Amino acid sequence: MQYIRLTRSDEFSKKLTQQVEEYLKKNNLKRFGSWKILLKVPLMFSMFLLPYFLMVLGVIENPWIMFFMTMIMGVGMAGIGLSIMHDANHGAFSKYNWVNKIMSFSMEVLGGYNLNWRIQHNVLHHSFTNVHDMDEDIAPVGVLRFSPNEPRKKVHRFQVYYAWFFYGLMTLSWMTNKDFMQLHKYSKNGLLKSQNTTLAKAYTHLIISKLLYYTYIIVIPLLVMDISWWQVLIGFGVMHFISGSILAFVFQVAHVMPETEFMTKDSYTTKNDEISWAKHQMMTTANFENWNPLLTWYVGGLNYQIEHHLFPDISHIHYPKISKIVRKTAKEYGIDYHYHRTFGGAIFNHLRLLNSLGRA
Repeated sequence: MQYIRLTRSDEFSKKLTQQVEEYLKKNNLKRFGSWKILLKVPLMFSMFLLPYFLMVLGVIENPWIMFFMTMIMGVGMAGIGLSIMHDANHGAFSKYNWVNKIMSFSMEVLGGYNLNWRIQHNVLHHSFTNVHDMDEDIAPVGVLRFSPNEPRKKVHRFQVYYAWFFYGLMTLSWMTNKDFMQLHKYSKNGLLKSQNTTLAKAYTHLIISKLLYYTYIIVIPLLVMDISWWQVLIGFGVMHFISGSILAFVFQVAHVMPETEFMTKDSYTTKNDEISWAKHQMMTTANFENWNPLLTWYVGGLNYQIEHHLFPDISHIHYPKISKIVRKTAKEYGIDYHYHRTFGGAIFNHLRLLNSLGRA
């Protein structure tokens, strides 16, 4: 399969890149994370692993408190993905490649597969944002319609009411069938070669990582905890549902919005001669609640999705400052900067688009 990426540069792209580089140089800043991101590692992993060990070691035995612990694990699970794994797989966590590689394996700790994630997110999503049949982030299960270029089914008229349920199943899908399906697809499309691996090696890694994950997250609790098997499965499901919901809404309100543009492969190819890659990212991406430092800390700066898509190899700790440069430059060149003041407001507008797509 041939992949045609937007490569054209323009004055907006050149000036924006120059100003961001000057900002980093003037303030003696590296593109990578600093102690600020290193501090997140123990904090986020504690939120995920501490409740687990408190339950497995028998410190907490009350079923209702255990239920609450699985909810905390879900929040921690999403936080690790957003704040640590994400930067690491973009090579922005550390200046040392071996550190980025180690931190990228946090995806396996959560039950996923970092190779698949890099292909889906780094290669396809970032290169072909909101492009039909190219960006898998806008190609969900058939009961959901995220793009006007997708065929509409009768059931879609109700998607605004049931979409949240499928959002909650997102990470659970990764853990079970999606990773295997993606790996086969990426091998068929020749994408594994770009990651310097083979299907046999990838499957070996995938199977081993899944076995280790299910051993520590399900088998060990079943063996050592004095609760029923169905209680373990409920806790497992609750953890994933909360994590999936958080991750889904953070990413959905960044691209599947009323003001963002959606393209077909033909229109995208045509635009290769008309607009730059940077303008494409501005057209297909939106920010939300940039004034909230606590939210910015937890979601790994992904409420600054515009800055992330323009500079994916720069750590999220720099996005709040860089955003001022992007806003100013975009205004200077008459380019829209999509922004929603609150996360709740962004979710409302996302649901408004889902309703429109379900009926139009």
